[in-house]
Amino acid sequence: MIADDNLVVEQEEHWVSVSDLMAGLMMVFMLIAVVFMVEVELERKRIENVVVLYDRLRTQLYQDLVTEFKDDLERWGAEIDPDLSFRFYKAELLFDRGETDLKPEFSEILADFFPRYMRIIMSDKYRNDISEVRIEGHTSSMWAGRSADEAYILNMELSQSRTRSTLAYLLALDSVKDQADWLKAHLTANGLSSSKPVLNADGEESEALSRRVEFRVRTDADSRIAEILDEVDSETP
Repeated sequence: MIADDNLVVEQEEHWVSVSDLMAGLMMVFMLIAVVFMVEVELERKRIENVVVLYDRLRTQLYQDLVTEFKDDLERWGAEIDPDLSFRFYKAELLFDRGETDLKPEFSEILADFFPRYMRIIMSDKYRNDISEVRIEGHTSSMWAGRSADEAYILNMELSQSRTRSTLAYLLALDSVKDQADWLKAHLTANGLSSSKPVLNADGEESEALSRRVEFRVRTDADSRIAEILDEVDSETP
């Protein structure tokens, strides 16, 4: 009888120890889950802060560009969008049809525009947060006597050559020579053919407005967010 009682006690002690172990493991898992949720929340807040910071930066830069150029836009045939694209849309001032050399009118505009533009984006407020300044060349989808696919390829070559001509002209300006190193690292030429046409109110392409040149600023918000994600990954065991 005593042996049976001892066996019962041993079994009870065994189950108590197992239940204690399970409870301990559960607490460990709960702690891990809490730590994970805290890390996720911190990551979310850090990314949110970056987004807010760069949204404010973009808004301020847009306002500074408008203040600087508002009196020039109409005569240049230009406009500024809140997404930081500076668009020259009067095709008759830019290039002769099918040609890649800048027209004298466009050269004069750029000689006035670009040093002032650079003075703003190279200011202490912005220069460390800008990853790229893109010169984008756009065309209409038309090319006489060619199929749509042939026209697209020919217009791609045309738009790329035009942006290279624009880039070469800007780099040769004496007024920005002291910024040559920064420009070579950040200023790019991108021909986009007719991939982003301008549409009229009826949804049809506006051939004239589609033939344009744009300057577009890209901030390093994406790379900053990627850095945050990398840091979180490296800190996670």
